[in-house]
Amino acid sequence: MTKLAAVAALALGLAGPAAAQIAGSSDAPVDITADALEVVNNQCMSIWSGSAEALQDRTRLRADTIKTYSKKAPGKANGQGSCGALDRMEAIGNVYYVTPQQKVRGDNAVYDVGAERIVITGDVVAVSGQNVIRGSRLVVNSATGDAQMEAGAKGPGKARPRAVIYPNQKAGPAASRR
Repeated sequence: MTKLAAVAALALGLAGPAAAQIAGSSDAPVDITADALEVVNNQCMSIWSGSAEALQDRTRLRADTIKTYSKKAPGKANGQGSCGALDRMEAIGNVYYVTPQQKVRGDNAVYDVGAERIVITGDVVAVSGQNVIRGSRLVVNSATGDAQMEAGAKGPGKARPRAVIYPNQKAGPAASRR
C-alpha cells in the first residue's frame, strides 16, 4: 500500500474496527430484507434478490442481491446436516456499505465473518465527510485495523489509488482568511 493510500485510508476512517464488521462490536441482530428470498438448504445458502438490504445497529449493506452462507452444522440422527452460524455474506451489484462515519460504494463485496474482513471490488469509492478515495479493490480487516486500497481509479493516474483529502482546519478568524 502506498503512503498516500495509507494516509487516505486513515483519513477516511476505514482502518478502524467498525469498517470491516457489518456493525462494529454490535450484538444487534442482522435484519435482511429484499423483494424475493430463495433458500438452498443443502448449501446452507440464502439468496436475497431485488433491492436487498442488511441492517445491523446503524450500519447498512445494500445491493441488488445479497447471498448469505452459514456454516454446516454436524448431521442430525437421520443423517441430514443442518446450518449453523453465519459464515459469509456476498453483496452483488450496486453495493453500498454505509456506517455513521463513512459511505463506500462498489460493484461487489464479500464479508468473511471468521476472517473479520470485508472486500469491496469494482469501481470503489469511499467517502468520509469531504474526503474521497477511489480504487478497484478495498480490503479492510477489523481484527488488525489494516486497510488497503488497490489500483484502478478512473481518471488521471488510473494505475493507482487516488484520494482527495481535506485536512482539518482550525476554527476561527484565521481559518476564514485562507
